[in-house]
Amino acid sequence: MNYLAHSFLTFSDGQIVGQFLEDFIPNRDRFSFPKDIQDGITLHRAIDTFTDSHPAIHEAKKVFAPLVRLYAGAFVDVAMDYFVANDLSLHSLAQWKAHSLHVYKVLNDHERFLPENFKTMLVRMEADDWLYNYREDQNIKFSMRNVLNKAKYLDLNIPVFEAFLENKSVLQQCYDDFFPDLREHAKGINSLLQLEK
Repeated sequence: MNYLAHSFLTFSDGQIVGQFLEDFIPNRDRFSFPKDIQDGITLHRAIDTFTDSHPAIHEAKKVFAPLVRLYAGAFVDVAMDYFVANDLSLHSLAQWKAHSLHVYKVLNDHERFLPENFKTMLVRMEADDWLYNYREDQNIKFSMRNVLNKAKYLDLNIPVFEAFLENKSVLQQCYDDFFPDLREHAKGINSLLQLEK
């Protein structure tokens, strides 16, 4: 899952920070943070593991695998944020906007824990309101372009965005089959984390 989904699947402000930090810190540093941030890191990992093993995600990867092979999962992650952002059964548009603003505030309030490369990204994320704007096709195109830029051995002209547009109904079904299961899994992990306090 990508940034919006991870930020949505949290149960405290500290977990928001940990969910974002997971991809930016070495594993050895995870225990240097307060417990609630550590919980966010643990939750992020549990979400990723569950996602990678879910049959609906295996189906979604088939949309991108012919184009990008082993990188298919990264493009599915971006695509899933589009469907999260447009899922009005989770939040209304106003609630998604409030959620996005809250996440930026929490991250800025915890700036002392953030590595420099994340701080640089956060400035762009907040300025362009990535979380709220994942609902727009053009912002998914931008995000997929970023994945292509970062990926080794992938040509920038691979038509992954076009594959997203052409298979949106297939990906929507994958999301519908997957996300409720992921929410329940995240709730279960959080319950276990609370028992450790």
